Amino acid sequence: MNPRKKVDLKLIIVGALGVGKTSLLHQYVHKTFYEEYQTTLGASILSKIIMLDDTTLKLQIWDTGGQERFRSMVSTFYKGSDGCILAFDVTDLESFEALDIWRGDVLAKIIPMEQSYPMVVLGNKIDLEDRKVPQEVVQGWCREKDIPYFEVSAKNDINVVQAFEVLASRALSRYREILENHLTDSIKLVPGQAKSRCC
Repeated sequence: MNPRKKVDLKLIIVGALGVGKTSLLHQYVHKTFYEEYQTTLGASILSKIIMLDDTTLKLQIWDTGGQERFRSMVSTFYKGSDGCILAFDVTDLESFEALDIWRGDVLAKIIPMEQSYPMVVLGNKIDLEDRKVPQEVVQGWCREKDIPYFEVSAKNDINVVQAFEVLASRALSRYREILENHLTDSIKLVPGQAKSRCC
């Protein structure tokens, strides 16, 4: 792949209402943290350009609303995405328990549905004292599903960049794989032709 090539990747961030998706995104893109955010209705989009593996990546990151009543509308934003952040709040057990549903929603919209779709899990708000979700429980859930896990704090900027860039790296690898497969498939001159029997 040409190192000067620019690759556009669409990433999505999903999770329950109030887990800090918008805070994480603003910390990653703008290096800012605000105590107060408006609830995201539907989705908002932020972009960031990074260099990874000698490739310029333009990340288009979709911040989706976590309210139950918007879930069917929000799920239409998953289509065409190259990777997903599943976020929960370590002080809110329900937000962790909802990850299965969020993950299922995303995978159901990926065409073709595939298990190799890149995801990372972020346990946000590790700066707070009243933790309710044990680290070992999350690590077990993530291990079972082969998803990297990051303990993060949007407020104190802990592990935020690393988490986004691991996802970007996995999304880029998948993008390259799909591109290579597509090129290989289109080179076959006579696809599916039966070999002629001799003698």
